[in-house]
Amino acid sequence: MSMRRITDAGILAPHYDIVVVGAGPAGLSAATEAAAAGACVLVADENLEPGGQIYRAVTRNTPERQDFLGMDYWKGRAVVEAFSASSVDYAAATTVWSLDAAATEEQYATVGLTLGGAARMISARAVILATGAMERPMPVPGWTLPGVMSAGAAQIALKSVSGIPAGRIVLAGCGPLLYLLADQLLQAGANISALLETAEKKQRIAALRHLPNFLLSPYVAKGLSLLFRVRRQARVISGITELAITGTRHVEGVRFRSGKRRETIAADCVLLHQGIIPGINLTSATGCAVEWNDTQRAFQPCRDSHGRTSLAGILSAGDGADIGGAEHAAVSGRIAALAALADIGLLPSSQIAGRLAELEKQRQLYRRGRAFLDTLYRPARQFLAPPEPDTMVCRCEEVSAGTLRQVIALGVPGPNQLKTFLRCGMGPCQGRMCASTITEIMADERGVSPAEIGTYRLRAPIKPLRLLELGALPQTPAAVFAVTGRPPEHHSIEEEGKKQ
Repeated sequence: MSMRRITDAGILAPHYDIVVVGAGPAGLSAATEAAAAGACVLVADENLEPGGQIYRAVTRNTPERQDFLGMDYWKGRAVVEAFSASSVDYAAATTVWSLDAAATEEQYATVGLTLGGAARMISARAVILATGAMERPMPVPGWTLPGVMSAGAAQIALKSVSGIPAGRIVLAGCGPLLYLLADQLLQAGANISALLETAEKKQRIAALRHLPNFLLSPYVAKGLSLLFRVRRQARVISGITELAITGTRHVEGVRFRSGKRRETIAADCVLLHQGIIPGINLTSATGCAVEWNDTQRAFQPCRDSHGRTSLAGILSAGDGADIGGAEHAAVSGRIAALAALADIGLLPSSQIAGRLAELEKQRQLYRRGRAFLDTLYRPARQFLAPPEPDTMVCRCEEVSAGTLRQVIALGVPGPNQLKTFLRCGMGPCQGRMCASTITEIMADERGVSPAEIGTYRLRAPIKPLRLLELGALPQTPAAVFAVTGRPPEHHSIEEEGKKQ
């Protein structure tokens, strides 16, 4: 058998053994593993094709035409091909907007999703959240100007349509992705004026204690060659402590400070990035407990070694659970799938013990050296919690850092109470572009750890949902009666009489 593509909400089965949310390396690997064991699996994916952000458009691109994407990108072909050959239902262009865990062991989890303009509620014995990572916002003066994008957005254009920003490009921030994108753009023929690195110099010293482990990791040769290529072809300036984007109606330049040196570089496009963090909106809205990872400076789901969250039947895998990269995500997806299969009784625990032990060894290999990277590229405090009062923090509701600090000084307990004052986190992005910054600013103002501040508590729908889509939900007789005041049978007879 092979993958069945679902293009109409009416084709969806009402019940699945396992529903996987997301079709990146973790989701694809989890679905493939579960299907091989005979489970009935649905993969719900927002994108049009499997691959996620890391392997975006990998089935359409070719090494001959897009060789600038690098060897690691093409590894995704095998992952997608194995998934396509498995007996799973794949619903592309599908938005998952709610998830309710089972209230009792006898009940199932309920997934609310929209496909083709129609909403459906699907039940599942287990749900694996492979929602992936999102870029940590980097609010600096001028970051809302046209011509400013995140590095991830630029990479989407590069992978999807080989799109390259026109004119002079400046990359600014920190993290491995910044150098990876710079290398890809340079090989694709882009004009990069400079790469401004904002990682603190003291973090290099702090990272040294993790260096021996990193030298034994699979990333050493790749990382060094990447740094060498970028630094050989582009101007790289380290130790950036201040950063502002200049312009009126469009980006015109980047003003920065490095030590005692101040300079402005002309630019037509600015790409910002300061690392990635787990995408926990759906996990949080479901009610799963989250915890603060101080090394990665982000909240992540609380889970056991196999990906089980605090709610029965809900598992988390890949970068949506813990940032580790593509190969680590694929392995964690398989681990979560085996755990789910054991939990719902499709595979005995004794049968998967050896397989789990093997996968755990692989996971530890891909985790090796992660602490070095996380410490080395830890964002500087002034970019996590912008000090400039005019810097926009919540783009949806147009709330500045200065306004936030004034309201926080009034004694607002936390980010959720802050919503009632300023509506931060209540716009279309549902806090994706401001949640981490809000927490960092509140922690900075009070001199405490972000763990004490917390983050937004979200509720469904976690993505914008039209009333028309909700109206397309199949209704029970009780629901029809609650709204119309008439039994469904009476309504049907009356309507038939009018037609005659």
